[in-house]
This record gives sequence, structure tokens and C-alpha cells, in this order.
Amino acid sequence: MAAQAVTKPALPGAVLGDRLLDRIGNTPLVRLERLTADLPGIQILGKAEWTNPGGSVKDRAAAAIVLDALKREQLCPGISLLDATSGNTGIAYAMLGAALAFPVTLCMPSNVSPERKRILNAYGAEVVWTDPAESSDGAIRKARELAADPQYFYADQYSNPANWRAHYTGTANEVLEQTGGRITHFVAGLGTTGTFMGVTRRLKEVNPKIECISMQPDSPFHGLEGLKHMATAIVPAIYDSHLADRNLEVETEAAYAMAKRLARTEGLLVGISAAAAAAASLRIAEEQAALGKEAVIVTILPDAADKYLSERFWEE
Repeated sequence: MAAQAVTKPALPGAVLGDRLLDRIGNTPLVRLERLTADLPGIQILGKAEWTNPGGSVKDRAAAAIVLDALKREQLCPGISLLDATSGNTGIAYAMLGAALAFPVTLCMPSNVSPERKRILNAYGAEVVWTDPAESSDGAIRKARELAADPQYFYADQYSNPANWRAHYTGTANEVLEQTGGRITHFVAGLGTTGTFMGVTRRLKEVNPKIECISMQPDSPFHGLEGLKHMATAIVPAIYDSHLADRNLEVETEAAYAMAKRLARTEGLLVGISAAAAAAASLRIAEEQAALGKEAVIVTILPDAADKYLSERFWEE
């Protein structure tokens, strides 16, 4: 007779499973091996932020902002969370609103991908669509206008210090632990700038020699959703231009090409801003290899490609 598995009953009063909030963070670090196959002594490691429950790095900031607002009683019965977003933070807010029972109103450019619109609808968020020609800045202006209504708590991810603190206390320490402190370069895109600000502040405290490189689109007219061309956009209040050791500009076409390259050579379907971060990281890697140096380059891959599969560049 075959042996039967014995399952121990749960202890009385034991809490089983994790809360949704407990699943945010502690994302894996993935080696992009094919990118550096011809670059001896160079590693590019990407933080796979799509493994967060809401599917992006923005879960971290949204959770920190929401928990801080709950603690301060800024978000309470009868009050809706309001913010401007290009998509991922809005999805995170909508997810948290559904889980923690508070309403969410989002201002968002109407040209965001159809997938993002469907996800927000599934979570039940209210969306105020703004002029796509004004990009995320138009959404910010609309949110500021609505914020005068006392029914709203204006989360203002572009100015809220809880945004960058989430990465200072979480993302940065994860990177240090996962690399055993061997990181030499950090690369991240600039949108709200919270990820770059928080991670860079912590990395520099631990090791000032780590080179921190910010990345942004190369022009105001770009296709890198979630990223800002800082010279022509509303600059987030939490942004400090002095923190970056260097800034790289990435072309939309280079990001599209990298997205396809990662899918077809690494087996990784990543979003457009993640592909732009990988393209910037590869440029750093090639520079270091040309100098005969070794490097451990860590970048943030904010989300996966599931919200961008309707984009035409995949077939071009």
C-alpha cells in the first residue's frame, strides 16, 4: 500500500498566508547574461519589479504613501485618494484601494495603453482622462485642480517624500544584500524620480564610490511611458539634480529595440522603460569593458511587457 502524506493541522489561532502588503518588495535580481556575453568581467543585473503584486516598482511607493496617509489620518472614511499617474502608480493605488477599502480617483493621459485602462477598470478605480498631448504634466495639472475639493486626499507622488523613502529603506537595501555589496554602478530612469532618489541616497551612504546614473528620454516627444524629459517637464519636488553622478538620455527607438532583444535573447518580456534602463546599462557596460575594468551594474526593470503588447513596435 502506498504511503499517505500526512499534513499537520494548523495551530489554533495561526495566521496563514501573507497579506497583500507583505508581498510588496523583495523582488529578485536577474542576470542579463546575453547582453554582456562579449564583455569580460561585466555583469548587468536587473531588479525584476514586475513580481510585485500590482506588477510594477510603483507598488513600493504607492504602499508607502498610502500607509503614511492612513497613519496621519489623511485617508479616512469619506475621503478618496487622488493622484496623477501615467499608469503603474495608478494601478498600485487601485489595487491597494480595493484591498484596504478606500476609493481611488486618478488623472491620467488618455493615450496610455489599452491594457492599463482595462486593469484600472477591473480594480474599479475612477479615472479622469487628460489631454495626451500634455503627457503626465497635463494629468498633474488636472489633479492639482481637483485637489481643492475636500473630498480628496491628494497623494501627489511627485512631491511626497514617502515615495523616495520607500526605495531608501527597501529597494536599496535589497540591492546591497543581493549583490553582497559588490555593486559598482546603479542605473534607473527618471519619472517621479523617487526610485533613483531613494536608492541613490542609500547606496552613497554605504559606499560613495558606487556610480549612480540617471536615465531619461532624449527629447520631450518620446514613447517612454512613465519617464520624464526633465528639461521640458514639470520637475518633481522630490528630485535633486545633484545626486546623479551622470545622466544618460535614451532614444525611444533604442528602448523598443532592447525590449525585443531581451524578449528574444534573454527570455524576458519587459516594459518600455525597463528596456530603456537596460539600454543605458549596456552603454555603461561597454564603456567599462573598453577601459578594461570590471563592473557589477544594477538597474531597475520597473515592469513587464504585459501592459505594452498592443504597441506596434513588436511587429515592426
